[in-house]
Amino acid sequence: MAIQSLMLIIGVLAVLLVVGVPISYSIGISSLVAILQTVSLDVSVVTSAQRIFVGMSKFSLTAIPFFILAGNLMNQGGIAKRLVDFVMAILGKMPGALLVTNVGANALFGAISGSASAAAAAVGSMVEQGEEEQGYDKALCAATNGASAPSGLLIPPSNALITYSLAAGGTSVAALFLAGYVPGIIWTLCCMIVAVVLSVKKGYKGIPGKFSWKNLGVATLRALPSLSLIVVVIGGIVGGIFTATEGSAIAVVYALILGLCYRNITLSSLWKIIVDSAKMSGMVVFLIGVSNILGWVMAFTQIPQAISAALLGLTNNPIIILLIMNIILLIAGTFMDVTPAILIFTPLFLPVVQTFGMHPVHFGLVLVYNLCIGNITPPVGNTLFVSIKVGKTSLAKVMPYMMWYYVAILAGLLLVTYVPFISLGLPQLAGLI
Repeated sequence: MAIQSLMLIIGVLAVLLVVGVPISYSIGISSLVAILQTVSLDVSVVTSAQRIFVGMSKFSLTAIPFFILAGNLMNQGGIAKRLVDFVMAILGKMPGALLVTNVGANALFGAISGSASAAAAAVGSMVEQGEEEQGYDKALCAATNGASAPSGLLIPPSNALITYSLAAGGTSVAALFLAGYVPGIIWTLCCMIVAVVLSVKKGYKGIPGKFSWKNLGVATLRALPSLSLIVVVIGGIVGGIFTATEGSAIAVVYALILGLCYRNITLSSLWKIIVDSAKMSGMVVFLIGVSNILGWVMAFTQIPQAISAALLGLTNNPIIILLIMNIILLIAGTFMDVTPAILIFTPLFLPVVQTFGMHPVHFGLVLVYNLCIGNITPPVGNTLFVSIKVGKTSLAKVMPYMMWYYVAILAGLLLVTYVPFISLGLPQLAGLI
């Protein structure tokens, strides 16, 4: 029954997605079709409605709308320019200074805004003029911008990690947030290394002159209020001063005050930001509610146990099992957004990795790292296409450079997968796990 239910879910889900049905409806319908094998229609419909309500009524879920609103306020609040100047003051002497700055600024802005696409659009627009004036290859600039933008999804505050916490049955958000720093930095360093290598090959140099501590001091003071958001929110959550939900509300207030002080947010623009955030939040929260039906169907039909038995039947070597999972997640990530993929694959794979002692926090970072790669991989690859549009180039010209970044980012994935200390070191040091 488990295998038959799984095939039904995959088959119906694939057909509905191909014909253009929204992902939330596709998940709900495919789950309902699968459960109708064993439960009558009236019972399954009522139970599904109850599961949606239960999935959407968790207090911790409130953090996601607040972080979405805080991110949108940051996007409109004049933050990107200050972060670009700050990173340029630090890294401006390196070969390919603008490319390296793009990578570093994407990591900071992506972490603050919580959106890879927003980082690619905002930071990419900031550095585009300078790159054009200095004769940088537009395709290389777009590839660098797109490849580095998802690093911010790993660095907290991260809605992807909050979603995983819910899907994994309440794994500590504070532990996940701390665990995301090193993998996010690894992604960023991988992109920086490629940017420097390609810049040396093309002869792109850093900013002429000596390093200026004065410029760094001025840029730091201008960027400090924005950077302080991460310190305040993450420090408060990790230190137990407030919960992730309370921290998200504080982030909204902080971002609003900052935007008003910078005079980049007006009453009219504030209303638009609130409406856009409400629409986005509604989609995400409803998707989480509908995915709760899928979790119930999987538990009822014992699909996770069947998958665990199938994988362990192939091999009991954790290295091979994790490699198989990575391949599946990389393929799935090219067709699915991060949030629905987390909700689908967490209940499938988490029980499997727990059989050989993998910590849920470690698996969460492996899962999110994998799915973030899908943001820059065709045919979906939203972040990649945003960076191509900002860079005024084409996919055909960008892809040869993207191959360099794919190799480096995948090397980072192997490190995160097979070296648990990378994800677990900081949470262990803080006594969270």
